[in-house]
Amino acid sequence: MRCFGIRGAVRVERNTREAIIAASKELLEKMVVANEVDVDNIAGIWFTTTPDINAEFPAVAARELGWSNTALLCSHEMNVPGSLSSCLRILMLVNTEKKNTEIEHVYLKGTESLRAETAISRIGEGDKT
Repeated sequence: MRCFGIRGAVRVERNTREAIIAASKELLEKMVVANEVDVDNIAGIWFTTTPDINAEFPAVAARELGWSNTALLCSHEMNVPGSLSSCLRILMLVNTEKKNTEIEHVYLKGTESLRAETAISRIGEGDKT
């Protein structure tokens, strides 16, 4: 097995604890399903948010999903003028037999432009891309 990064992003509807946890859970679950990840094979997850999202740590969502033995880290993205706001990003490091080219990155709810050439944006939500 080798360790690869799976990227994902989602817009958070409001800067509230509930919205941050809901968006985090949705993105985590879709990343796991899209890549057939066994949660025991997750080496670690790095959550970042734009500076306007700060009402809760997104990692709380992983703990609520029962991922109590996974290394988690939260931080803020750089505040680059003109960049996408209200954005939660995840970098999930996973031990897998897949090839790097088989990894499915997941971008939801208006984040598709961040990495359009590799994004899975229609998993269960009918996005238009």
